[in-house]
Amino acid sequence: MPSFDFTSEADMVALKNAIDVAGRAIVNRYDFKGTSAKVELNEKDKSIMLYGDSDFQLDQIKDLLFPAMEKKEKDSVKRLDHQPVQKISGNKVKQELKIKSGIDSELAKKIVKLCKDAKLKVQASIQGDEVRVTGAKRDELQACIALVNKTITDFPIRSGNFRD
Repeated sequence: MPSFDFTSEADMVALKNAIDVAGRAIVNRYDFKGTSAKVELNEKDKSIMLYGDSDFQLDQIKDLLFPAMEKKEKDSVKRLDHQPVQKISGNKVKQELKIKSGIDSELAKKIVKLCKDAKLKVQASIQGDEVRVTGAKRDELQACIALVNKTITDFPIRSGNFRD
């Protein structure tokens, strides 16, 4: 019986490359000379730290970082969870952007409900942080992939691990 999985994993290599590109752009920009502006990736905690002299400067750093991330991996900015801006020594600020990985239970339930409500002849089941969809025909599975990709646009979801 054919099956596939809906998953959502961050491509850490592409993310690291995007942060390197943004870091080089920050170093080369004239208005960032002599400031504390920088971007750091913590791969272990899956978070990005933005440092700057003001909230405005943090927004400028995001304007450099987000297009670089989108160029490396489509919809990767939707994966970020913005934490509140924190004041650190003096007038400097920092902000943490947590990288969400995997499909959370609310979204998984939404995917299962979507597949059932569409009256497709497939069965969707939640398995940890992914959703497995099985069906008798490959065409039904492809219709399910198209439906979920069209409907859920607020979080990057990939379909893979297709088995016949």
